[in-house]
Amino acid sequence: MSPEDIAQAMNGNIRSVGSGREEALLPSPMVQNHAAFLHVLADGALVCAWFGGTLEGKSDISIFASVLLPGSGTWGAPQRLSDDPAHSEQNPVLFTAPDGELWLFHTSQPAGNQDECRIRMAKVTQDTVDPTILAAGEGRYLDLPRGCFVRAPVLVRDDGAWLLPIFRCVPRPGQKWNGSHDHAAVGISTDEGLSWRLENVESSTGCVHMSPVSVGEGDYAAFFRRRQADAVYRMASRDGGRSWSSPEPTDVPNNNSSIAVIRLAEGRLAMICNPVNAALSGDRRASLYDELGEDDGRPDADPTGGCVPVWGVPRAPVTVCLSDDGGRTFPMRISVEEGSGTCLSNDSTDGRNEEMSYPWILEGQDGTLHLAYTYHRRAIKYVRLAPGWANTGAGRIS
Repeated sequence: MSPEDIAQAMNGNIRSVGSGREEALLPSPMVQNHAAFLHVLADGALVCAWFGGTLEGKSDISIFASVLLPGSGTWGAPQRLSDDPAHSEQNPVLFTAPDGELWLFHTSQPAGNQDECRIRMAKVTQDTVDPTILAAGEGRYLDLPRGCFVRAPVLVRDDGAWLLPIFRCVPRPGQKWNGSHDHAAVGISTDEGLSWRLENVESSTGCVHMSPVSVGEGDYAAFFRRRQADAVYRMASRDGGRSWSSPEPTDVPNNNSSIAVIRLAEGRLAMICNPVNAALSGDRRASLYDELGEDDGRPDADPTGGCVPVWGVPRAPVTVCLSDDGGRTFPMRISVEEGSGTCLSNDSTDGRNEEMSYPWILEGQDGTLHLAYTYHRRAIKYVRLAPGWANTGAGRIS
């Protein structure tokens, strides 16, 4: 599809495409839409949040959300949930706290300087007359160091502490951020988000977008995108998230792009990702923000003591990978959508970008699988697979 074709189809209408599969392109007023996140509200409504604007890193990038009411065949109008004219606001995460309050976490950075990023937290309310309308309060920045990023929701520990998966974009004095010293961390709050402290994950250089999931009573596994574009990495906690093992590679390739993992009701783990790595493609680009045109004269960060990030590996296909051993291996893989995945440009208006990336995944109470992901940077695509999706023609199995 051309960018114009995609724009015309961004009406939020869900249509059947056969084999127990339904699809929609979410409505948005912006020409670039990226980083989808799905969340179910108390009334059963499904919310998809993302960031939109003209180009990732530009100060017109804001957080948007759309609501799909139970039984509806159309996603609601896009709601702007942030609007800071001085910062690029990215990576929305929604979290319903134990007291029922709905919170939005998102990143806020000047231009492409991820090492100057701060995390913002704001309360979200749903209109009582029209539940497709959401509003976010002014919110506040978390008291965490600059360079902290989010992509996955809060976990509530057995003692009530909130655990926020974080990756650190570590500042290098006099050097420009390029991902070379990024590593994993966990933000911890014992007062329901009022204050936070940071715990770094040892031996995690290059491991970002921590996606934790329960694998048993008190046990967790967490999975990572990798700056080195080699494989999805995994670490584990045997004490309810109080301590973690060092990350180790799984058998799933990773292209230095986002992943998400859930535990299905029947016990298996389901990871959605682009199972491609640098060894499978020679496509490369200089950096994530090489199109912003905002050269401030600083050199790129020296990778010494860190890693050499790989950018530009194709971001396709979209695949659901299944594991029955707690995420150590993912032998069953179901292709949701194929494509070139070309991402050598972030531009969403000229047709060069064909990525299908940053996917999110949820399971409904009836076993329905809800998916959302970036479609050519122009739109957010929603896919719904009927119960029994793993054993039907809803996707190709390898």
